[in-house]
Amino acid sequence: MIDKEFIKSKIFFIKSYYDELEQILSFSDLEIKKDFIKLRAIERIIQLIVDEIIDINNHIIRYGSLKIPESFQSTFIVLAENNILPENFAKKIAPVVGLRNRLVHRYEKIDLDLLLSLVRKNKEDFIEYLKYIFDFIEKS
Repeated sequence: MIDKEFIKSKIFFIKSYYDELEQILSFSDLEIKKDFIKLRAIERIIQLIVDEIIDINNHIIRYGSLKIPESFQSTFIVLAENNILPENFAKKIAPVVGLRNRLVHRYEKIDLDLLLSLVRKNKEDFIEYLKYIFDFIEKS
C-alpha cells in the first residue's frame, strides 16, 4: 500500500531543498563559479532533490505493484506508463538522474556554465513533478 505520509514528507524535503537552491541561484553565475561553497551547495542540493524524487518513484512503483524499472532513470517512464506523470514530462525530467550521477560520482569533468544553465532552465521541473505526485496521492 502506498504510504501517502511518506511521500508527503519527501515532498516537504524537496520543497525545502528547492528553496535553498533558489537562494543560491539569486547570485550570478560568475559569483557562484568564484565561490566553491555556493557551487558545491548547488551540486549537493541537486543530489538531494533527485535522491528524494527517486525514493518517491520507487515507493510508488513498489507499493503500487507497477512494472520493475531497469534503472532509476526509467522509474519516470514507469510512472508515465501508469498515468502518474505525463509521458512528455517523464522523458524531459528523467535525464536529471544522469546529471545527479555525474555530480556525485565525478564520472567526467562538469562544464560549470552548462550545469548552471541547465539548473536555471530546468529547476521548475522539480515543482512540476511535485504537482503531479501530489495530485496522484490525493486521488489515490
